Amino acid sequence: MIWRTRPCWRFGRWLALLVLTTGLLLALDAAWPPPVERARQISALALDRQGRILRAFTAPPGVWRLPAQTGDVDPLYLQMLRAYEDQRFDAHPGVDPLATVRALGQWVRQGRVVSGASTLTMQVARLLEPHQRDLVGKFGEMLRALQLERRYAKDEILGFYLTLAPFGGNLEGVRAASLAWFGKEPTRLTAAEAALLVILPQAPSRLRPDRFPDRARAARDKVLTRMGQLGVLTGQQVEEARQESLPTRLRPLPFLAPHLADRMRTARPAATLHPTFVDRSLQQTLETLARQQHSTLESDSSLAILVVAHRDRRVLAYIGASDFHDPRRAGQVDLIQAVRSPGSTLKPLVYGLGFDDLLIHPETLIEDAPTRFGDYSPTNFRNTYAGQLTVREALQQSLNIPAVAVLDQVGPARVATRLREVGLPLHWSAAHPQPGLPLVLGGVGMTLEELVTLYAGFANGGVVAPLRFGPTDPDPPGQRLLSDTACWYLGDILRHGPLPQNVIGPASAAQPRVIAHKTGTSYGFRDAWALGFDADYTVGVWVGRPDGSPSPGHYGRNTAAPLLFRVFDLLPEPTPPLAAPPADVLQVRRDQLPERLRYFRTRPAVETVNAPPLTLTFPVAGSTVELPERDGALAELPLSAKGGVKPLRWLVNGRPLATHPWRREAFWPPDGVGLARITVLDQAGQAASAEVWISRGP
Repeated sequence: MIWRTRPCWRFGRWLALLVLTTGLLLALDAAWPPPVERARQISALALDRQGRILRAFTAPPGVWRLPAQTGDVDPLYLQMLRAYEDQRFDAHPGVDPLATVRALGQWVRQGRVVSGASTLTMQVARLLEPHQRDLVGKFGEMLRALQLERRYAKDEILGFYLTLAPFGGNLEGVRAASLAWFGKEPTRLTAAEAALLVILPQAPSRLRPDRFPDRARAARDKVLTRMGQLGVLTGQQVEEARQESLPTRLRPLPFLAPHLADRMRTARPAATLHPTFVDRSLQQTLETLARQQHSTLESDSSLAILVVAHRDRRVLAYIGASDFHDPRRAGQVDLIQAVRSPGSTLKPLVYGLGFDDLLIHPETLIEDAPTRFGDYSPTNFRNTYAGQLTVREALQQSLNIPAVAVLDQVGPARVATRLREVGLPLHWSAAHPQPGLPLVLGGVGMTLEELVTLYAGFANGGVVAPLRFGPTDPDPPGQRLLSDTACWYLGDILRHGPLPQNVIGPASAAQPRVIAHKTGTSYGFRDAWALGFDADYTVGVWVGRPDGSPSPGHYGRNTAAPLLFRVFDLLPEPTPPLAAPPADVLQVRRDQLPERLRYFRTRPAVETVNAPPLTLTFPVAGSTVELPERDGALAELPLSAKGGVKPLRWLVNGRPLATHPWRREAFWPPDGVGLARITVLDQAGQAASAEVWISRGP
């Protein structure tokens, strides 16, 4: 029996050894997985709305390493790569036994390395974990290759190669190489281009076509010849590819919308992909326009342009400065976010609030004459006065006295409060820390982004919401700032205002585009503004010196407005017609207006030094008010104030109440339960607010 059991014992021993070895290898594999972190340390990319690169950032340690998968490259390149580097890539487990035996035999017979046995998977192992190229390193590559094949699919392994392979200088990965050498993504490559990208990783420094064109051509043609022998290319294709010239220089990688890319990377520093709504073609065209335009300005002046599709507030173009690389113009400062004096660009808002308060109508007559408002005596831009004219004409001519007169009755504090409530807080200077009448003439700070947001609100019927730079940005419903009727009046007025010189009016254009626009110039010619909107787009333009110094002779109408209209010329034609006027719009002659709207009476501003403080006595801030329900609706909430200077104005959730202005009490009928913000404003510009919860009571 002994002679019969001994073979079984031997078989069992070998089986146990095999099981033990397998378990040990699996344990080692689990304890020391292949390090793929390097493939994850890729360049951060800002992308346009179609996923095309706007700007790339280098990855540590200063290399261009763009992520790539097999679907990102031309199938011909993948076919040539497999055929030249690893013909049995799809079949072997990471190590090719046939290639290994062949390489060892050649080495034994000839005493030197004749052909390599590295598979693409082994090359990936070396790229993931660089090491010395000796026998120990080669053995480690084999083990790592087996691990990679066990853990990842073939396409994933190819993705590691396409991301990490070196292509000369600080270029890593086929996308960076194709962009730098050919100026395009590798989705469409010629046979000659594909052959060069196949051979470059074998000796990226020695075969660089910009430094060693003869070596690069010989190596590329060697690949082409081999592809002809393997049947990947026909003989004619090989000969045609040989005639193709080599790239002679490295091209810069895409560098569009650099300020927006910086902004988005700062907001999400851990992310590698930053998708935007930017239209790359439009962005590129406008950056070219900006560089052309700044040649007409002083050497230290710059400009900024922001283009928005205002229906969903998507930012389509973002020019933060005329030249990012020009230090004389502070090119790396994002002037879209710079706080500057808005000049006259807030006048439409003031008139819009006047329309909503039924203080004025576009055909209301108003005086433009020297007027003193308390201790404030504004003057017009050219120190001339028009006398009596309509509100429409006053806004179109951007006259200062009528705008201040309307603001005096609307209330500076109310303007500031309404803007703050819709997410556009004004920036106050030390000289004017509180809302005052100079607000409407630029005595406050705003950014181009905030002004474009405001004007997009005008275009959207008075609903204001933050701009959206990419699909990761929230999409809130927005808050109402003005009524549809007020915005219709503003659009109608601004569409028929005077055009800048050399701009063709819509009546003379073959394809008319009707643009409502407003210009502005800050004190001392420091800022030139132009804001405009049509049926689809809102555009904002700022021109000036980044350091805030004056630019005499440059103002909104002669500097910013012509650029605004050139930008609109580059946008697609608006698709929808102009909206019909809301039902509340009064399109009548002045003599058909109600008596109180025919003439606006200017009233000097109230002295505020000795004005009693305004306080809200009911409801109490932070309280919960229970209101009984009657006939399916909540009872009215009484409101009460103390102090201040009459007349008083009441707002709930930013909307004015129809109340008697000479009383300190008012009543508000809630439309439902929830949080309500109640504000009272007085003639002296004071404001008091309280947030309360409204609930149903017994």
